[in-house]
Amino acid sequence: MKKLVLFSLLVLFASALLAQRRAYQTHTYYADDTVRLKLDLFLPTIPVDSPAPLFIFVHGGGFSGGDRKGGHALGKYLAGEGIALASISYSLYMKGRSFSCDGLLPEKVKAMQVAANQLWLATDFIRDSAAAWGLDSSRIFIGGSSAGAETVLHAAYWDRAVMDMYGQPLPADFRYLGMVSGAGALMDLNAITAETKLPGLFFHGTADPLVPYGTAAHHYCPPHAQGWLMFSGGRSIYERLVSLHETAWLYTYCGGGHSYAGYPFREEHAVILAFLKDVMAGRRSQQHHVLKADQPEPERGEWPLCAQ
Repeated sequence: MKKLVLFSLLVLFASALLAQRRAYQTHTYYADDTVRLKLDLFLPTIPVDSPAPLFIFVHGGGFSGGDRKGGHALGKYLAGEGIALASISYSLYMKGRSFSCDGLLPEKVKAMQVAANQLWLATDFIRDSAAAWGLDSSRIFIGGSSAGAETVLHAAYWDRAVMDMYGQPLPADFRYLGMVSGAGALMDLNAITAETKLPGLFFHGTADPLVPYGTAAHHYCPPHAQGWLMFSGGRSIYERLVSLHETAWLYTYCGGGHSYAGYPFREEHAVILAFLKDVMAGRRSQQHHVLKADQPEPERGEWPLCAQ
């Protein structure tokens, strides 16, 4: 009897692994002598009438950790709604280096530059195979948490001709359709103009001790720190897009810390889907939702910025 139970459990375990493997395809989107980068592609699991839109997810981890499994939950959900998702790996440039106040500013900028460039490479790889996979190369969204959100924001707003590291493969006129940022930030708000603006969905805790909710130094480093870097977080980017009459949704978590970086990609799938659908339908709107954090950050408390 025990052997039968054990055999049954093994069969169930093997079946679960097989089902997981069938949920997505793994592809190498870039390789050279030093690096081999992969992505997990979730294709729609329901019939679609036209080529499917695509969401590219970039995981967090301070550019030194994390992996592409961080996008799997959202990938399975969107696939069931007729939207493809690719969760990518990228070079963890800051592994063994500090990404905080005692780090080196040029290294911090380079970490974002490497990741943004590799996101561009992944985008180009998918665009080349879009027809074979039934994807619409003109409807590509990008999103990420923490370091992934910083990657996404800079990939969207940096001048690719200036920041290119690999021989930019994307057409000069290519633009993403929109973005989703979980506790991300941008170095220069001036990069967002009437010509470059994109629809954005932002999730951010007001008491995030690492990535500022508004505009402040990264990790709140003192000005004399060698790793000092000014960042504009979710609230500041939202206000910039609103001033330019662009679609912008902000979910503010009062008293929330950096744990809300990955929260939306685990728990707010329906909100992300609603945003994607609105953008694809051409509906323009500005929304600010203020929520109390379930687990407030004890060191910083709640900010007055929680008021709408």
